[in-house]
Amino acid sequence: MGKSPGFTYLSLLFIIIVMGLAAGGAAQVWSTSAKREAEAELLFRGMQIRGAIGMYYEESPGAKAYPKALEDLLKDPRYPAAKRYLRRLYEDPFTGKPDWEPIKTPDGGIIGVRSNSEKEPYKKKNFPQGLAGFEDRTSYRDWGFVYVPQRSG
Repeated sequence: MGKSPGFTYLSLLFIIIVMGLAAGGAAQVWSTSAKREAEAELLFRGMQIRGAIGMYYEESPGAKAYPKALEDLLKDPRYPAAKRYLRRLYEDPFTGKPDWEPIKTPDGGIIGVRSNSEKEPYKKKNFPQGLAGFEDRTSYRDWGFVYVPQRSG
């Protein structure tokens, strides 16, 4: 005598359920991994923009000044020859567009940028030097990449 058809059906149903659970777990792991990669890219791009703002400020002819627009980092309007601090304006990894929110001084100079994403970060601790203020923030929008000049003396 062979196995009953009901047993085969239940076995197949069980295998399908297990495969579905495994696929769901894999999707969750992939989603977490993708978000962590986007976080790392946000940190890299934000630091690059912050560094470019710092170079613009420090290499100012005459009085030190911050850029008035992010495009000034692509071609500094204060010089007749092309002087670039960034090759291109990076896209925000969470929005997919170069729509960084500028952080401005009272006179309108840009001292930093932040993401427009309200998503909650996975990373809450162990940030690189200079980014300790990012700890325990509730959204990527709270991560402000601000250039602060070093005090001499």
